[in-house]
Amino acid sequence: MFAQLRKYAPVAYALIAGAVFLDSLRFKFTNAPETQVIFGKLDAWAASFGAGGLFDQTGLFSQYVIGSAELVASTLLLIGLIPALRRLQTLGALIATAVMTGAVSFHLFTPLGIDPNSDGGGLFVMAVTVWLASIVYLVFHRDTLLSILTGVGRAVLPGQAGAVEPASRTAKLASVQTSPQ
Repeated sequence: MFAQLRKYAPVAYALIAGAVFLDSLRFKFTNAPETQVIFGKLDAWAASFGAGGLFDQTGLFSQYVIGSAELVASTLLLIGLIPALRRLQTLGALIATAVMTGAVSFHLFTPLGIDPNSDGGGLFVMAVTVWLASIVYLVFHRDTLLSILTGVGRAVLPGQAGAVEPASRTAKLASVQTSPQ
């Protein structure tokens, strides 16, 4: 039972999170009224402390920037269904976690609120669902995540190549070094 759950849960997660992200793109990329309300409220909130324009259509956190991040996350999650490209799912889950952390935070800690479009909080519930599922996915695939982050760290900071090793690689190196020749 647990083996089947372990096998199919990542597939279900990728399909559901990918579908949620892809469905939201039709609102973000077409400048739908619902999107205008959400990003308009966020931009007005940002303007109240001198950061107006942060969430407008050309802002750093515009609907197009967030939508593009969701598109990348969903693409990586779905391409990761191919066994040879499974690591991409972990990268997609990392991006999904980042995007949904922002979404959940803005719903909870700004005037946006849980129900900005009078949908009964459905948008918020989906954000929380994808956010929690992404965190759980990353916990279960933490070795892959650490390997990816280590690789990025080596690319960015080449002098620090040996600073952080994934747990599985460190164990393999230790067993090779202690085995008799």
